Order: sequence, then C-alpha cells, then structure tokens
Amino acid sequence: MNAIVILLVAVVLLAIGYVTYGSWLAKQWGVDPNHETPAHTSYDGKDFVPANPAVLMGHHFSSIAGAGPINGPIQAAVFGWVPVFLWVVLGGIFFGAMHDFGALFASIRHNGGSIGEVIKENMGVRAQRLFTIFALLVLILVIASFTSVVASTFVSVAAEGQPALPLFTAGRANVSGNASTATTSLLFIVIAFIFGFFVYRKNVKIGPATIVGIVGIVAIVLVGLNVGLNCSRTFWVLFIAVYVTLASLLPVWMLLQPRDYLSSFLLYGMMIIAVVGILGSHMNVALPAFTSWKTGSGTLFPVLFITVACGAVSGFHSLIGSGTTSKQLNSEKDAKVIGYGAMIVESGLAIISLIAVGVVWNEVGDLSAGAKFALSAPPTIFAGGIATTVATMFGGVADFSNPVYDTVYTLLTLAVSVFALTSLDSGTRLARYMFAELFIPEGKKYEDLSGVSKFFATPIVATLIMVVIGCGMGFLGLSQIWGVFGAANQLLAGIAMLAVAAWLANVGKNNKMFYFPMAFMLVATITSLCTTVINKIKLVAGGAAVWGDWFQMIWSIGLVVLAVILVFEAIPVLTGKKKVEKA
Repeated sequence: MNAIVILLVAVVLLAIGYVTYGSWLAKQWGVDPNHETPAHTSYDGKDFVPANPAVLMGHHFSSIAGAGPINGPIQAAVFGWVPVFLWVVLGGIFFGAMHDFGALFASIRHNGGSIGEVIKENMGVRAQRLFTIFALLVLILVIASFTSVVASTFVSVAAEGQPALPLFTAGRANVSGNASTATTSLLFIVIAFIFGFFVYRKNVKIGPATIVGIVGIVAIVLVGLNVGLNCSRTFWVLFIAVYVTLASLLPVWMLLQPRDYLSSFLLYGMMIIAVVGILGSHMNVALPAFTSWKTGSGTLFPVLFITVACGAVSGFHSLIGSGTTSKQLNSEKDAKVIGYGAMIVESGLAIISLIAVGVVWNEVGDLSAGAKFALSAPPTIFAGGIATTVATMFGGVADFSNPVYDTVYTLLTLAVSVFALTSLDSGTRLARYMFAELFIPEGKKYEDLSGVSKFFATPIVATLIMVVIGCGMGFLGLSQIWGVFGAANQLLAGIAMLAVAAWLANVGKNNKMFYFPMAFMLVATITSLCTTVINKIKLVAGGAAVWGDWFQMIWSIGLVVLAVILVFEAIPVLTGKKKVEKA
C-alpha cells in the first residue's frame, strides 16, 4: 500500500470526526463560552492561571503526546498495518478524543478538580480514595517509564574496548545522536525559563515572543548538533529526578507552560517533516496489511488495544486534562479544540509512526520475537523511517553517510526525547496533586493541617516521595515496566470514562456515548492484566521468575482489584439507584 493513501485517508477521517462528533459532544454536554472557568474563579498565580489558547494547546498537546503515539503503534505493527490503522482512527475519534474532552470538561465544572474529585462528588469519598491510589500507581509507572526512555536517549557510551568518552565533544562528525539530544534538551529548559519570564512578567506579546522562541529553538538545535554532552545513565536518571522535582514545584508560568508550548513547535515541525517526506518520496509500506491473529506479543485481542495506547486512547490524558489543563483554560469555548482536537492530532502522529515502521519494516522484523536489527527500538525505528522518506525524496541513500538522513534522524530522536520529558514533568506535578489529596480533607489546605497529614501533604514532601519511587524504578529495565504501564494506562481510561459518565448521569446530561468505549476498555485491559498474572504465576511456580516477573504480577493484581471495586461503586450511580450530592 502506498504511504500517501494511508496518510490522506486517515487525515480526512480524523478531520470529519473532529468537525462532526466533537461538535455533537459539546452540544450534548452543554459547553458554554459564557461560563467562567476555574482559571479565573480560583486564580492563584501558581496553578490556576489563565493561559493563551495557543500556549495551553502547546502545553496540553506536548504533555499528552510524549513518546506514546510513537512507541505504541510501532510495537503493535506486528499485527499488520490495517488493524493498527483502524484502531488508531476509530479509537481516536470515538474513544480517545471523547475521553480527553470529557475529562477536561468534567474537571472545569468541578472547579479544576482532578478526576478523583469528580469521582468524590459523584460516586462518594470511598470511591475517590480508591481512584487516587489507582491513579498514583499509574503515575509511578509513567514517571518510571519515561525516566527510562529519556535517560536512554541522553546517555552516550563508548564502544567496547574504547576509552571513556570526554564530558564534551565538538564537531558534527564527533557528536553522537544521544549527546546531541542531551545538549539540546538542557538548552531547551533555559529557553523556556526566558520565554516564561518575558511573556508573564514583562508582558511581551505572545506573537513576537513565539517568533524569538522559535529562532532560539533553531539556534540550540544547531548548537546541539555540534556540541555533545556525554554522561552516564546513572547521572541522567539523577538529573531527571532533580529536574522533575523542580518542574513540579515551580509556578506553571515559569517552566511548565512555556516549555510545553515551545516544545510543541518541535512536535509540529517533526510532523511537517514527516508529512513532506511521505508525500515527496511516494514510498510504499513493506509492512503487510495483516500478519496473524497471534504473534510473539500475544493475541490481537487484547494486545493490539493495549499496545497502541496513546495513539488511540490513554488514561494519562485524563490526568493531564483534569490536573493542569483545566486550571489554565481561559474559556470553555477552547475546551473542544484542546480537549478533543489535541487527541485527534495525536492520532495523526500515530498514523505517521505506523507509516514510519512500514517503510523500514524489512530492516526491523518482528519486534515481539526479540529480533535485533539496526533499527530495533521504537524511537530509532520512527526516526529511521521518516529519515528514509526524506532522504529518498532527495534521491540520496538512506543511511548515515547521507547528511540529509543523518540530520533528520538526529532531529527526530531529539523531538521524541523532548516529548517524553514533557510527559515526565507534567506527570510528576499530577502525582504531587493526587498524593496530597489522600491527606487533605474536603475544604482544607495543607497549611490548615497538622502532624503526619500536614507532613505528607506538603508539596515538596509529596513530590519527593513520588520522584524517589518513580525515578528509582527508572533505573530498572524499561521492558519490565512498560509491560504493566500499557495495560494500567488503558485501564485508567476506562475508569476515567466511568467517572465522567457518573457525573453526567447525576446532572441529567446524555452519557450513553461512554457506555461501549468504557466497557470495551475495561474488559480489554482487565483481560490483559489477568493474562499477565496467570503467566507470572506459572513462572513463579516453576521457579523461573525474576524480580520483573514478581513486580508485574503484584502490580497487576493490585490494579485489577482496585478497578473492579470502582466499577461496582459506579453501577448504582449509572443506573440511577444512587445519587451523591455535591459537596
């Protein structure tokens, strides 16, 4: 199949979904531009801050995208391009975008509260406590997974038998892709601070500031391509731990908003390069339309729907929408484009990832079977696939001897790393919010507490606990973490839909659009987790289990138990037999 056809059909369908289904949802739920948002009613200059819609879109899109829509579709490609294509497009329109939009809107109508707060007001305090614990388990996996991803894209290792690399290397021929990515990412943080200071403290107009910011991005990319920073993986994990701690505690205008906004231009640029390469190269995908119902990863159901993850639906998005985005939304009229639209664009990125792996499929092979090729990890496959289309468009060879291939490959690797880091800092801030919620009674702030509750609810303590656990797990193998993260993330999506549906039922709004997507995600994810538990129990019984098997088994059991209890808590609300009065 020609890559252009796959791309164009996906774009048309996703656009139709946004215009029709997205608008219908807004009408059904009663989105009202005249309804004042929490960013104004609860303004505090730190977390509740009205943001320019373009800036907030950049923050939200960068935070939800991360590395998910690149990793997921590429790993799921073992089933063929047609199953992945259908799930990304249909899942994006009817599952993921609706889920994101609903979570954001529900949070807005609950004074910017998290999904946990939505559950408390519509299902009860016990359900809220259970959900908060569940969400924290997922966020720990988010922090651990993306710490591992980012550290792996930063670390530079000397070849076996060669002397250790110097701290700095210079010259395009001497700087590795990872060292280049590390340098650029650090400079990116500096630019974000400068951007936030001038926009929010010196009142510089967003247009001129954006132009200067983009010029700055180009400048630091050029510096990164020619100056490399070589450090060990241990150093980078520790650096990430310090960075996300600060990012979680600083006011959103100082780092979170500007960094995510500016990084979104890297993502847009990456997608533009990819589209130009696909349209200009006229390449066909070598990936078969369909391979088999069962691969080394498992059976198509439920594995496909778990593995694609953020490209179709992601529970992490509900935490972003209700954790940071809802507190910065200037007007409800922006809820559709940010809540629904950002997910539609992310599904488009997932299709680009699918095309990327399809282009270089013969160099990759079956990832689930443990094959090791030149392009063996999702970020390198994505970068290699898109770099191949661009190099081919200019008539060059698709390898590192070609400067075009080399430059595009490095830029795309950088972009993947930057977005994983944006998910990290947003995820850590969310973990801090939710951990503190466990200790703060309704209507109180941590300053009003005393004793142990005040200690654990203090922002810096809550942040450090989450960072130590999450980044500590980031030292461990990503494969052991990611295996549980995918299912946990999708299960969180089902629970978030449950929460929004319960709220809509309580306020008398149409919630039937949630029933099938919610049930499907719950069944698929619980099936996946139960399968994991059974397989790990067999390994334990046979004496062949390692630490990762124990970890996956225990974590999966905990998630399934919490999810089942939450479902039973929600059934009376959804059926109208129980109505929880708002606090």
